[in-house]
Amino acid sequence: LGALGACSRREADSPTTPLEISADTACELDGMLLADYPGPKAQIHRVGAKTPEFYCDTVELFATLLRPEQVHAVAAAYVQDMGRADWERPQGQWIDARQALYVRGSKRRGSMGPTLASFANEADAQRFIAQWGGTLLRYADIKPEMVDLSGGAKADSRM
Repeated sequence: LGALGACSRREADSPTTPLEISADTACELDGMLLADYPGPKAQIHRVGAKTPEFYCDTVELFATLLRPEQVHAVAAAYVQDMGRADWERPQGQWIDARQALYVRGSKRRGSMGPTLASFANEADAQRFIAQWGGTLLRYADIKPEMVDLSGGAKADSRM
């Protein structure tokens, strides 16, 4: 998280804007096409990079940001507001990952199985929890052990 926290100084120098996914946008980690899977997506804009890294799940975003070996400075990170985006085919609705609220442990599944549903406001997150279960978390509450990537690909019957 330190790399993302340090990005505040850089954002003034190089503002970033979230980019929309297309039918051929692939995940940075595993090459999965983002448009083929449900649940919130994410993107990281690295300082000095021309294009963002896309992730087919918020769990992958956090697994990437929370790895101690990450040394590339992050200019911005975005997730989708699932209070406004369609779960099955999310488009747009990008919000700052640091400002988002997350629901962990719900019955809804993302592309990698269990996911962290992302929301811009607490009322939407609480409605989601009432329907699908889970626990509300803030960005700083998310720890590496909460974003286990094991089992994602083997649980995918479309691969």
